[in-house]
Amino acid sequence: MKKVSAIDAKKVALTKDRTYGVEVVYSDSAKVKAKGYAPILDKVTPSAGAVYSEMPKGVKIYFLDDFLKTKGSITSDYAINKETEKITIFRKNVVVVTDNMTFTTEELTWDQNKQLYTSPAGTVTTKDGNILNGTSFSAPQDFSTYSITMPSGQANVENGKLP
Repeated sequence: MKKVSAIDAKKVALTKDRTYGVEVVYSDSAKVKAKGYAPILDKVTPSAGAVYSEMPKGVKIYFLDDFLKTKGSITSDYAINKETEKITIFRKNVVVVTDNMTFTTEELTWDQNKQLYTSPAGTVTTKDGNILNGTSFSAPQDFSTYSITMPSGQANVENGKLP
């Protein structure tokens, strides 16, 4: 009975507000930078701890240029946004598409404070068909560059020159 009382005392009550067909617009310095879509958004308020938003049916985010044309996207089957920490974690079938590459992984974290994406592992496919697998992926907010640790993969060689 002592164990039951101790477990019961640690209960955390959650309040969940569910919204269907959500569209979120992200702007910086009065410029629209991205638009996101989620079929379901759950805003969760625990009785103890920080508020967070969950997208249990996935999310699709489009990155926009200054003329509001799509320049890339992120899709995943699940996402959670930890508002206080300013961190969003994308999970399950995560695909990032940019003009230069496609990155696939099972987990990708966006740290808004550092303006940095990180992933424990994944695959980069470049536009010219090179495929690079590795660990510790990181990229800045615009995915203009990336780093990946312990890379291995396939590269197209033309005239004896490596990419």
